[in-house]
Amino acid sequence: MTLVTRTTSTSTARTVWGSTVGKKAVMAASGLVMIAYLVVHMVANVKIYFGAAGFDAYGHWLRVMGDPVLHREWGLWIARVVLLVSVVAHGVSAYQLSRRDIKARPTQYVHKKPRATYATRTMRWGGVILGLFIVWHILDITTGTVHPGFEEGKPYNNVVDTFSTWYGNVIYITAMLAMGMHVRHGLWSAAQTLGVGSRVRDRSLKALANGLALVLTVGFVSVPVGVMTGVVS
Repeated sequence: MTLVTRTTSTSTARTVWGSTVGKKAVMAASGLVMIAYLVVHMVANVKIYFGAAGFDAYGHWLRVMGDPVLHREWGLWIARVVLLVSVVAHGVSAYQLSRRDIKARPTQYVHKKPRATYATRTMRWGGVILGLFIVWHILDITTGTVHPGFEEGKPYNNVVDTFSTWYGNVIYITAMLAMGMHVRHGLWSAAQTLGVGSRVRDRSLKALANGLALVLTVGFVSVPVGVMTGVVS
């Protein structure tokens, strides 16, 4: 009985994942997880305006959150695994949906389609930019691999040092602009996929997507701008 149940569950999961609707649902759900992370991360980032002590204390808390129930860094690694799974699921489903779309229309349309929004036209490239940025950001701020002035346990100094370089600012600001456009289009699209959208709600959902994208972009970009202008030093 147990074997039959497991087999049925596995078969159902494969059927769902194999369908276009299933992949879109996975893409939408994983996207919402990442948006929730971005909101928390942005709020944490602006703590840098309150000085090194508070920002470094937050960095320390990330390593001991869940204490005494969890051992040191367990909570942080749980969050990292959830985020990694979301990123991989989002990227794989997006890639496979893109390939299906291309196969479904092997020849170009005779008539040009209406001009899409900037966010729609750059969604795929935005995803590539963000994927590359995540790798660079981890190597720069988390591990210090590509960060010559990296100091373990001093996130405030590491952030200021990164944004004291022209290339650090260019990479980060470019990625955050791409992130904003991605969120703007992705949040509304996720709502449609998960059945939240409707004619009545569409205007509110678009306003929410635009507003959240703007707040996230401004919040993240304000940090390098704060360092460049000397507000954060």
